[in-house]
Amino acid sequence: MDIKVIASGSSGNATIISDGKTALLLDAGISIKDLERGSGFTLSRVSACFVTHEHQDHSKACKDLAKRGIDIYASAGTLRTINADGHRYKAVLPLTTFSVGTFDIMGYDVKHDAAEPLGYLLYSRQTSEKLLYFVDTAYVRYSFSNVDYFVVECNHGEQELRDSVSSGIISPELAARIAKNHFSLERLLNFLKANDLSKVREIHLVHLSDNNSNERRFKQEVQRATGVQVYIH
Repeated sequence: MDIKVIASGSSGNATIISDGKTALLLDAGISIKDLERGSGFTLSRVSACFVTHEHQDHSKACKDLAKRGIDIYASAGTLRTINADGHRYKAVLPLTTFSVGTFDIMGYDVKHDAAEPLGYLLYSRQTSEKLLYFVDTAYVRYSFSNVDYFVVECNHGEQELRDSVSSGIISPELAARIAKNHFSLERLLNFLKANDLSKVREIHLVHLSDNNSNERRFKQEVQRATGVQVYIH
């Protein structure tokens, strides 16, 4: 499976995955022009877009994508919040599997300050591979088996967050909000320990905070804990 993280972080999030037959967009938090520039190929090759929640850094290009004829999948709560209208918008029922092209997809609920946010588990019938995707969540209450690729949030480290407060970069109130709504390195390590890693090939860390993360430490910690190649975006 090919994974291309086009944008990651509070300024915008978008990832394209492809199994050679079907290409899917995970989040669309940058302009459609930037999506086309970053994807490396025309968006007409994208079969659908899966949106985790309504915040602009994840949903910015949704309406333009729908105008291009690309179906937008998200929870009913997310679609209501972005005022989605038209046959291109499809409501995802959590823990229910459906198909788009050569992929089987299941949305699952996560925890964030948004209306019905979701993560996605995607299985390619073309390559017999699974990919797990989540961003912007305080925790994930499910465990998953036989996952080949993780594209997951590692927003901050607990020490880095404390250091930012101590140095006056962020307020204690903002630090508390970040901890309540985003996956930390420590939570990610615990999550990975609770999951079946026997098939995992790659772990992609996304949505790192500019002020509260340490790319080198995060990569080393996750690689040490899993023995798997880790990529930072």
